[in-house]
Amino acid sequence: MADAEVKPQRKDLPVEQARAELSRHFSEYRGSEYAEGWAKLWSQGDFLPWDRFAPSPALADTLVNHVELVGHALVEENGEKRRKRALVPGCGRGVDVLLLESFGYDVVGLEYAEGAFKAAQEYAAEHAKEYPVHDEKVGKGSRKFVRGDFYKDEWLVDAGLEKDTKFDLIYDYTNLLQMEHLSHPGVEIKYNDAGSVMMNPFAPDSPNALERVGHWHPADTHKVGKDADGNVEDYIAVWRHH
Repeated sequence: MADAEVKPQRKDLPVEQARAELSRHFSEYRGSEYAEGWAKLWSQGDFLPWDRFAPSPALADTLVNHVELVGHALVEENGEKRRKRALVPGCGRGVDVLLLESFGYDVVGLEYAEGAFKAAQEYAAEHAKEYPVHDEKVGKGSRKFVRGDFYKDEWLVDAGLEKDTKFDLIYDYTNLLQMEHLSHPGVEIKYNDAGSVMMNPFAPDSPNALERVGHWHPADTHKVGKDADGNVEDYIAVWRHH
């Protein structure tokens, strides 16, 4: 009989300590090595402060209370209805993928880290039933988890999509922290010694760039996104093509 898998004891640090530890960890993974930093954390499994086994309250708030910006999961084109396609890069355990699916989106959850990819598949198999259909008129969408590098195209093929596929909605909590990538897609982004993007506010947007059309504090978010008094520090940003 095979031995049961022993899972590492997780560290649940206070918010400020968790942020400091994340900053220290990623100081060792600069620029293009950033994804390897996430993969390392998932492979160790004992320090995942963003992984709360529940979808982002900020995303749920946006889907319910900011429909004027994100719209509905069903749209009509040429007299026919279709489901919007959503992408969650760096989807982790896949909780936000399941939430979007319950709202009617056809969702691709993308992960670079093997540990996270495995965790997402296992979580969905065990907990998908806990995400009921939000609106019976819209129904439930679909989900697919794939492994790959967000900045390359191979994962689109693995997801059964064309390389020029466009998504109606892209949701991220930690992966796209550097918004410079959204306004300059396809352009190599330079980083300083601290690992931060070296932004040029006067640089013209690239072709197919996104523009930000909404930016606000959500009504609620994960504990790690609040200050010591419980005030929300996280922001929700909504971007779209010009």
